[in-house]
Amino acid sequence: MRYFVTGEQHRKSLLNALVLMFLGYVALLWLSNGMMYFHHMDLTPKSVIAYYLGSEEQFTQPKSYQGMLEVSHFHLFSMGMLVVTLTHLMLMTNFSTTLKIWLSGLTYISALADEAGGWLVRFVHPLFAYFKIASFVVLEFSLAALVCVVAISLIRARRHLREFEAE
Repeated sequence: MRYFVTGEQHRKSLLNALVLMFLGYVALLWLSNGMMYFHHMDLTPKSVIAYYLGSEEQFTQPKSYQGMLEVSHFHLFSMGMLVVTLTHLMLMTNFSTTLKIWLSGLTYISALADEAGGWLVRFVHPLFAYFKIASFVVLEFSLAALVCVVAISLIRARRHLREFEAE
């Protein structure tokens, strides 16, 4: 990540390409995250409640404590690594500090809220379905914004490199 700070991103075409490929990978992860969500439920509280609390109409059981714990265990680590990587890359861009602070904070908070939302629906109250939906939507938008901000910065650096080499 040093290469952002020292300005080396203007001279390191290969490293820029690798980070752009990583962002493509993250974009696919982002897409599959949305697809998995919509495979199980939609943006209505009724579907979220049915997913976590079970549904007699759909013959589904409530989510178990152990099942949710296993999912949370994996998600907390993997989302933490994803968010720290993306926010770290974003911090090294030329975008405003205000944008960096808000987008970083929003991403961390929404990732934790998205994970907590299912637990709250299942074990506290079904009305937390609204919270789960909102946190999922904010998380998806903030991850997309992080990918875009870093990609735009790298594309600008590549253009700058081409202009520099043309001179």
